[in-house]
Amino acid sequence: MSNQTKPPAYGGQAVVEGVMFGGKKNYVTAIRRKDQSIEFLKLPRTSNKRTAFLKKIPFVRGVAALVEASANGSKHLNFSSERYDLDPSEDHTLEKEQKSSKLSMIFGIAVIGVLSLLFSKFVFTLVPVFLAELVRPVFSGNFAQIAVETFFKLVLLLGYIYFISMTPLIKRVFQYHGAEHKVINCYEQNLDITVENVQKQSRLHYRCGSSFILFTVIVGMFVYLLVPTDPLWVRVLNRLALIPVVLGISFEVLQLTNKLREVPVLKVLGYPGLWLQLLTTKEPSDDQVEVAIASFNELLRLEEASLKQASDSAHQVI
Repeated sequence: MSNQTKPPAYGGQAVVEGVMFGGKKNYVTAIRRKDQSIEFLKLPRTSNKRTAFLKKIPFVRGVAALVEASANGSKHLNFSSERYDLDPSEDHTLEKEQKSSKLSMIFGIAVIGVLSLLFSKFVFTLVPVFLAELVRPVFSGNFAQIAVETFFKLVLLLGYIYFISMTPLIKRVFQYHGAEHKVINCYEQNLDITVENVQKQSRLHYRCGSSFILFTVIVGMFVYLLVPTDPLWVRVLNRLALIPVVLGISFEVLQLTNKLREVPVLKVLGYPGLWLQLLTTKEPSDDQVEVAIASFNELLRLEEASLKQASDSAHQVI
């Protein structure tokens, strides 16, 4: 890989006992099965014209990308959660269950993924509002109320992540999250993607969705300063109405911090998101890194094949 050529920006997601990576044309998930074999789920990257258009508009593209990622990610999470603890010899039981309603199942998973995203956003947005309202006699000013609301939101977010990270299953998911970041960092350093090279990399990355979540808290604090906090019903309506605004701005902030990560002074803007990743990622084992590498290498192979196919089609047209 040439040091003069900037590598494409790939993204990923940890799943149960595996890692999903996404490129311009494909998604690939690799999971470790019960018999220690590695199995893949490979899906083309699909996007309708409306979504593709929205993803080109600043401050709107973040919401569109988030909804699309939630829908696609749910399919891969379902694939991994169904198979990770099932012996491959028992796969026929899954095939029988899915054969009759494969289309409705895929559609249902996508809808559930989007609804789960929206529900969690509502919870983490509104619960701090009511908690802050309870202490209004002590913190009565507009700025004080927003500061307290932001404090409760951070406590709720950090506490939730910390406690779920203590469960064995989520701890392993966070290890695969670390493996995903390490592979991407290794690739972006133009190094050979081997277990040894990958393990030397940081488990933190500027483009991580964990950083995005924290930025929504920080951005929200500044956005809420522009609207009233009293009465309560107006405050609740404002918070709900401003969810797309906060998400859109936070996405742009995430992109900006990634662009500035090589600038000595400005790279500190991304530090809060990196600190949160100390909770959402764990150091992976070598066998977990092997799964992440297998997923990424398969994605690179499919992306290259897609590029070649597009090039061959173009020559045929000419």
